[in-house]
Amino acid sequence: MRSFLLILCYLTVKRTMALNAQTLPVESKKLFVPPLAELAEVVKKSLQTNFAEVSVEVVDCPDLTKEPFTLAESGLGGNPKLIELGGNPYLLPSVKRDKVYDVKDIVKLAKADPAFLIGPGAGPHPYIGGNCEGIYDILIKNGTVIRQETKISKVDANDDKSEQKSIPKEETRVALLANFFVSEGKPGKVLKVHVKKRTGEDNFITSIRKAIVEEYKELVGLGGVFLLKEGKAKQHVMRDFSKTPIENEEMLNQWLKFYNMSAPLIAVGTLVNSDGGDLDLRVQHFHSFSHHNEAGHYHYDTTPDTVEYLGYFNVGEEIYRIDKPVDTHYWGRD
Repeated sequence: MRSFLLILCYLTVKRTMALNAQTLPVESKKLFVPPLAELAEVVKKSLQTNFAEVSVEVVDCPDLTKEPFTLAESGLGGNPKLIELGGNPYLLPSVKRDKVYDVKDIVKLAKADPAFLIGPGAGPHPYIGGNCEGIYDILIKNGTVIRQETKISKVDANDDKSEQKSIPKEETRVALLANFFVSEGKPGKVLKVHVKKRTGEDNFITSIRKAIVEEYKELVGLGGVFLLKEGKAKQHVMRDFSKTPIENEEMLNQWLKFYNMSAPLIAVGTLVNSDGGDLDLRVQHFHSFSHHNEAGHYHYDTTPDTVEYLGYFNVGEEIYRIDKPVDTHYWGRD
């Protein structure tokens, strides 16, 4: 009987350990939406200083459910928004394990329905049994999960190897922090960015972000997906939660496990041209998954001579800042 009760308690915790969304502080702000054609020229000019071959154009979004992207919905159109949830202060210096949210609640707070949600976050540690990276990719309609393609990546404590796993359809939790791009998943015009051979120091996303930083004073946000088509990338996966506080970047980098991961990698996430002042936004954040068991937090490619990126992005019309930390800091956001 005691064993049965323990199992029942464990299963209950795995199912229900999420904060009441009605208690979460929510802020929202309209974003400046430059025309895609204008944005294409702005981004192209910046990328040409960092890559040998650059093509940026406005196209109809391809079907993202198909190879090579294999996402949960086909497009990036229809009520596009950015969501930033929680933040690094809930992880560093000491983890706040109670900061667990349900994605179904989060999209309701952002008034998104249907909601095709993609982006990086800390994975559902109550389900996995430890800390992990989340690569969120889910389609929700009327509060029901229609399609779940979310992956997690974790470090095996026995051999330090990374392991990618799919999570079940009914597991919709995210912990600590996340940066999501949400749309209705409709077809429509998007920004196609295709580059080869990195000649500068900036990574793919930083190159795009710097373009909108230099061009626009208003807050601009983009989200979408990119494919590391050729080459390798430095990526990290968080180990299980540290038993002692992580007080600085040096300690953080010792705790994180870094890998050189191989193409093809499919990355999802968001970028903005500023921290939004009081919104305390993370300016860029992408996690990738693969079909060869490699997944993690994207930093930069390590094969500049052979690297090739192909990305599709849309511009957000609004950003929602949910459960922003009261006491913040600015390290560990790379």
